[in-house]
Amino acid sequence: MPDSTAIRAALADADDDRIVFDLTGIEAQHRELLRELPGVSVRFAMKACPVDEVLACLAAQGAGFDAASPQEIEQALKTGVPPERVHYGNTIKSDENIADAYRLGIRDFATDSVEDVAAIAAHAPGSRVFCRLATSGEGALWGLSRKFGCSARDAVLVLEAARAAGLTPSGLSVHVGSQQMTSEAWRSALDLLGDVLAALNRRGIALDRINLGGGLPALGCLDRRGRPLDPPLDKMFAVLREGMERLSGESASPLEFLMEPGRHLVADHGAIRAHVSRLSSRRQLDGERENWLYLSCGKFNGLYEMDELQYRLEFPGHEDGERVDAMVAGPTCDSDDAFAREGGPVRVPAAAASGDPVWIHSCGAYAVGYTTQGFNGFDPLPYTCIGGSK
Repeated sequence: MPDSTAIRAALADADDDRIVFDLTGIEAQHRELLRELPGVSVRFAMKACPVDEVLACLAAQGAGFDAASPQEIEQALKTGVPPERVHYGNTIKSDENIADAYRLGIRDFATDSVEDVAAIAAHAPGSRVFCRLATSGEGALWGLSRKFGCSARDAVLVLEAARAAGLTPSGLSVHVGSQQMTSEAWRSALDLLGDVLAALNRRGIALDRINLGGGLPALGCLDRRGRPLDPPLDKMFAVLREGMERLSGESASPLEFLMEPGRHLVADHGAIRAHVSRLSSRRQLDGERENWLYLSCGKFNGLYEMDELQYRLEFPGHEDGERVDAMVAGPTCDSDDAFAREGGPVRVPAAAASGDPVWIHSCGAYAVGYTTQGFNGFDPLPYTCIGGSK
């Protein structure tokens, strides 16, 4: 288990439901990423964990931020980072959004259409733009393959339009999908970047930045069938290093490389202390009897990604004793508030009783940002941050 001794101690000390973030672990994860990819500048994807203390600890380590709205930009700037370490990474933005970001000092904008380029030129004159390329998303738990990004051919047109509009065509970006599980996805993305870079070179557009996006996986959860995730991280990093070196050699000008890690930095360094609502047994329509373990925490207050992941559960005080198979679900009356049925039952203590604590591991990503403001009357979880550099 990736959880630190400190985070386990904090879970044990908690006498109510809450999320615990280990800032020391997040800092160490950031340092490890920089060791694997020397020279890369980190722009943390804020949506993965919009917690002020987490953002502050990453900013102190030299990271910047990938923001998707003026509200996120304001939150990022409150950490003290200069505006040049924050970019507006959302290709979807209104004229008002663009103007607000420009007013806040942002000069780097993602784009994927000539319409968006025209809006940036009108409301953020003289800014730099990087064009997001579409990828298939194959191999990722969340593919992100349609809403964002354009084709290689369109990318050339978009950056030519940016130049004509008085903007600086600064770079290209990709995103291979969230929780990417293959190194082949990175290789394909780097090949695509190389093709577009060459086409731009021929048109006299010399880029200075390549944004490799997000997608780096976390390790601590299980897949929908309850099997440990085992992404080939070492191979991914090797492919990225080789690709960065190749692109640098093919570019008409020096390149800076960025990445937008989200869950890779925070997922395995956050955990939830929840409790058992009820362990019950009832017969289904097919006549089979089924156990259900209902937790105080579910899809709407911390475990939004339970449709694609199974979180690792620990039952302190029930290390020994009989176990039974049970479907795991949250406390609301929404039928989606449960582990995906493809995952089948989970082994849980037969003696689990209402009120018993449950530790839910590796849920530091998206636990806060996706939380509703009280769906079905169940409050969002409070959080505690431990450790970190002083």
